[in-house]
Amino acid sequence: MTTISREQIEDKLKSIIDPHTELDLVTGNSIKNIKIEEDQIQLDIVLGYPAKSWLPELTQQVSELIQGAQVNIQSETVARKVQENVKPLPGVKNMIAVASGKGGVGKSTLTANFALALSAEGAKVGVLDADIYGPSQPRMLGISGRPSSKDGKTLEPLSSYNLQVMSIGFLVDEESPMIWRGPMVTQALEQMLNNTQWDDLDYLIIDLPPGTGDTQLTLAQKVPVSGSLIVTTPQDIALLDARKAYKMFEKVDIPVLGVVENMSTHICSNCGHEEHIFGSQGGQKMAEQYNLNFLGDIPLDISIRENADGGQPSVIADPDSSVSEKYKLIARKAAAKLALRKKDYSDKFPNITIHPSN
Repeated sequence: MTTISREQIEDKLKSIIDPHTELDLVTGNSIKNIKIEEDQIQLDIVLGYPAKSWLPELTQQVSELIQGAQVNIQSETVARKVQENVKPLPGVKNMIAVASGKGGVGKSTLTANFALALSAEGAKVGVLDADIYGPSQPRMLGISGRPSSKDGKTLEPLSSYNLQVMSIGFLVDEESPMIWRGPMVTQALEQMLNNTQWDDLDYLIIDLPPGTGDTQLTLAQKVPVSGSLIVTTPQDIALLDARKAYKMFEKVDIPVLGVVENMSTHICSNCGHEEHIFGSQGGQKMAEQYNLNFLGDIPLDISIRENADGGQPSVIADPDSSVSEKYKLIARKAAAKLALRKKDYSDKFPNITIHPSN
């Protein structure tokens, strides 16, 4: 008969720090059940974010710590709190907006690989290409065609690599310029978002256009966003605009889950030499300045560009590469930070209608 107590087991588990939440398993509320029966110990651990590639390592850590225990670990994604007075979107648990403040920092490439990384970690994921003037997700995700409609009113998202995808690029010719004024752009964004039949998504990743204009304002006021990512390069000019993106999210009460530094170093394809051609640790310094999470960095690697242009982003083209592992780590960290936020209970409350008495 085992002599270990529940309290002793919890004390042991407190020594395991989740690298994504930066909390121990007990403090992070990941231990859902401890059952002690005679010579058997059963541990049920539930992570609030997808972490398929990390589960074997975690299982081994727990098994070595609590020898002989039966360890069951799974992930469960639930809806998190959004802005006040904004209703959740049917079929979507969480929306994560990816912003940069300026163009040319690789935000769309990051978005595609980030979404695919979340999917690889076990989540059900969609992508909304909100860049009306320059949609790039169809090309990057290797998908084309026109969305179908089952009811004549709403659109079915197209599918690519297990992602549900919607983009204005599916509705117009790839080479046709979108000569639209601001109100038309925001209306198109709202229609794509609300009139798409998203199917039970854990995360909908929104690829925002650069800047802090009409599209971003519409997103903040009318779209239920759970969190956001800011993408920057180490360059001072890029960091100036990344700070504006952070200030925008701060003003509209959308939490920033963290900062990702893209093109952090250049890796020579001939000799493998690594060089900080755009500066060093700019994203990390920005994160420290505003007390944000630094989620990771991605190198300037020719394979990332080639894979995206070829319609097979790195996470799909070479899933075991060091670059893909970086994307997966960033995805796990961002989802883990979101999982620490308050749950959304809006769908638990009934609609109350008051009728005047006769």
